[in-house]
Amino acid sequence: MLGNVAVIVSDGVAAFELGVLCEVFGTDRTDDGFPPYRFDVCSADGKPVTTRSGFEISPASDLTPVETADLVAVPAHKDGFLIPPDVLDALRRADARGAYVMSVCSGAFVLGEAGLLDGRDCTTHWRYVDELQERFPAAKVHCDSLYVHDGNLLTSAGTAAGIDAALHLVRQEHGSALATKLARRMVVPPHRDGGQRQYVEAPMPKTPEAATLEPVLAWLMTHLDQAVTVDELAARAHMAPRTFARRFRAETGTTPHDWLTNQRVLLARRLLEDTDLGVEAIAGRAGFGDTATMRHHFTRRVGATPQTYRTTFRERDPAG
Repeated sequence: MLGNVAVIVSDGVAAFELGVLCEVFGTDRTDDGFPPYRFDVCSADGKPVTTRSGFEISPASDLTPVETADLVAVPAHKDGFLIPPDVLDALRRADARGAYVMSVCSGAFVLGEAGLLDGRDCTTHWRYVDELQERFPAAKVHCDSLYVHDGNLLTSAGTAAGIDAALHLVRQEHGSALATKLARRMVVPPHRDGGQRQYVEAPMPKTPEAATLEPVLAWLMTHLDQAVTVDELAARAHMAPRTFARRFRAETGTTPHDWLTNQRVLLARRLLEDTDLGVEAIAGRAGFGDTATMRHHFTRRVGATPQTYRTTFRERDPAG
């Protein structure tokens, strides 16, 4: 049973990500029927550390509580900070004895430096997933997950995804009813649908980067609402269809159908965010023809349904 929680901080720790762990595990809610946790914020030497926001925090301890903690967590830290060797050793020992080891956002890099990601499923913020995979090639980095649970290892994506991961752990250890009650207390959803893809900014390209096909692709970008075939595009490019298909893949790295579908999804995202058009109208404007086709392609590429995406990202009138 989860009872002792130790959070390791070093200079450059992110205040919000640390706050997530403090809110879930470091706030006494026993009067409301929540389980008690012994909660310790630790630094390598027990001395104060400076947060990424510029203020200091004074940890309660050195790394001693880590040795007996049921959960050892590492918040996000500033890029390029030096990880004390004692921290890496403490994380290795915690993992070896089967304690939960958790990271929030870029805290995954600390776990990677300790060798805990090798051969294991993990994630981090979408901005850092490529770097995480490059630095730790033996890790199995999931680019779209809000959090990943692999055995005793739990890694989460950026910022608020740390809440998702922490609630998941509460659900695992104490049951869904208590996790839902805690989520309600924190005024957050007990579970969020979709993955990180829906949060990645994906602007419509201004100019297609394809040397000989640029005129055709530029035309397509302004005629996404029209149904077109490869044969028609080949004719516009003055090529045989097979030659056009080969040239298209060579210059764009994908097929005409896949490229066109991706542009239509990008257009649909913008229309969902910025207009009052209904989903059916957007499906027509983006060239999907009907809402079912749009929902199929949109959900596969974005990780959320069109309606869920609009609810999450629709810009609202500040006065409303």
